[in-house]
Amino acid sequence: MELLKTFRKCLLFVLLLGTGANLSAQNFQATAAAFKASYKFEELKEYTKAVSALKTVYDEKSYELNLRLGWLTYLAGTQNESLEYYRKAMSLKPYAIEPCLGFAYPASKLGLWNELLSVYNKALSIDPGNTAVNYAKGLLLYNRADFQSAEICFEKIVNLYPFDYDGLHMLAWTKLQLKKTSEARILFQKALLNRPDNASDTEGLSLIQ
Repeated sequence: MELLKTFRKCLLFVLLLGTGANLSAQNFQATAAAFKASYKFEELKEYTKAVSALKTVYDEKSYELNLRLGWLTYLAGTQNESLEYYRKAMSLKPYAIEPCLGFAYPASKLGLWNELLSVYNKALSIDPGNTAVNYAKGLLLYNRADFQSAEICFEKIVNLYPFDYDGLHMLAWTKLQLKKTSEARILFQKALLNRPDNASDTEGLSLIQ
């Protein structure tokens, strides 16, 4: 039993650190400088330069570099390259949610909806109550007119955050699409308490009354 506990602790330590985590002082300074430069270039909207700054210290086993490059290459407009960096990040940290969310940006640009749905499902198998992923998945399903599946996602959000505007708004429209008008009316009203006079919720409510 003690041996099993020790093994689990070691495994957790490896999962937390990942590979490529140990940097010499010199390598750390170079990597830190490259990250700092990338933030500066991003602020100036010089995304290609930001990418180039990080590529000078690129290590394919670094989760942080792959995650950051996934974002910057997306901003630079090289979507396929962005996808590859995010895929590497997901592979390096299989329990991480943030690369799954980042992956959505280039995947949406390229219309890779089936792969994106698989990524969302993977993320929710790790963290079923994650509101960001449930919302994103719900939107994807809503836009596919799969309202029953979208309803499940939005209900999770509203159960956790009963006065969250985005959750209320999308659940209201989903209920309306499912012709659950009584529930939709209540949800539109709650959404309007959060954002009075919102045009979309006012329209939704008018379709019922």
